Amino acid sequence: MPPAGVKKGTKRARQYEHVKESQLDRGRSEDRAEEIAARTVNKERARTGASRTSSRSSKQDLSSGRRGGLRSGTKRTKGRTREQLYNEARQLGIDGRSKMNKEQLTRAVAAKK
Repeated sequence: MPPAGVKKGTKRARQYEHVKESQLDRGRSEDRAEEIAARTVNKERARTGASRTSSRSSKQDLSSGRRGGLRSGTKRTKGRTREQLYNEARQLGIDGRSKMNKEQLTRAVAAKK
């Protein structure tokens, strides 16, 4: 079932079903597939201004499709971008973050949590 505010038969409803099916094909559980699909659709709605509220990262970050495209088919580590990790490190008050690379930021954020 698509997230609240998404009408049946719309582009976002079709996107939700597509993402959910894709996640199920990858072996995710039903609940996890629904969560990922809902988050993807909600982020896209926020980016286009279709939702009432949206976070700054939803508007400024890469779109879900572009982010997946950039990260797929590579041997690079997946997950959050360096910029996202940097912002989280800033919120956590980690010193020396500007000189850290993505791997170092990942370890520092994980250690701080």
